[in-house]
Amino acid sequence: MIRSMTGFASARGERGPHSWAWELRSVNSKGLDLRIRVPDWLEGLEAALRADLPKSVARGSVTVSLRVSRAEETGGLQLNSAALDTALAALSEIEDRAMQRGVTLAPSKASDLLALRGMLEVSTGDDDPAPLVAQMKSEFSDLVAAFLQMRGTEGQALHSILNGQLDTVETLTAQAAGLAEARTAQVAETLKTNLARVLDNTDGADADRVAQELALIAVKSDVTEEIDRLKAHVAAARDLLAQNGAVGRKLDFLMQEFNREANTLCSKAQNTELTAVGLELKAVIDQMREQVQNVE
Repeated sequence: MIRSMTGFASARGERGPHSWAWELRSVNSKGLDLRIRVPDWLEGLEAALRADLPKSVARGSVTVSLRVSRAEETGGLQLNSAALDTALAALSEIEDRAMQRGVTLAPSKASDLLALRGMLEVSTGDDDPAPLVAQMKSEFSDLVAAFLQMRGTEGQALHSILNGQLDTVETLTAQAAGLAEARTAQVAETLKTNLARVLDNTDGADADRVAQELALIAVKSDVTEEIDRLKAHVAAARDLLAQNGAVGRKLDFLMQEFNREANTLCSKAQNTELTAVGLELKAVIDQMREQVQNVE
């Protein structure tokens, strides 16, 4: 079943003090255009996403965004050992110098040391991003699965619309074939009348030459080939719609061929009813082309 290039999925996750929110969305594009926005400090995550997404998505302008936040921790205080050693060494030196000069100092208390700046600090835990990146990578596959499911649902709707439009093209092509066959006798009679008129009003005209020119006109007004190609294009389009995978480019090319045959049919019609059918064909084909722009 075909898939649409339009899709969206979101997800949330958390680990320790960190929480995050994913968004994965896509719109139409001629090729695959990846735009990935993740925090730089999550080393290796962007490269992994760029490597994985093309395995699942063939076309579309795809945007991945990841917002990460960290809750303020109320973890316990811990002693800064280095700061304590520095303070004790300084205190020891001060007491030694005081004794040398006969100065008596009041006894130092632990609370005095704890009050010094930097002696106590909040424990922030392990900030190694590797476990976060590993968890985000594992969760990303579920996000992609939800994203592809939405593109598939959109693709089913496109499949139904395009099949209905192909039915219309098939019906109009059959009408054109019937009108073309009905006008055959009329065209032949018109050419005979024109030939007689030319020969009656032209002295020395080469009857064979005039007949050849009129026959050439008849060939140029024949729309049998155009009708046959339209039928073949309908069959080819149905085959593409029945395939799995990215067929949008092929369908887009086929729409150009549809349009070319409809234009030629109109230019050769020389008949009001056949021209009207040709114009209807052009309108439906243009609607199909717009829908095909959404197919992956």
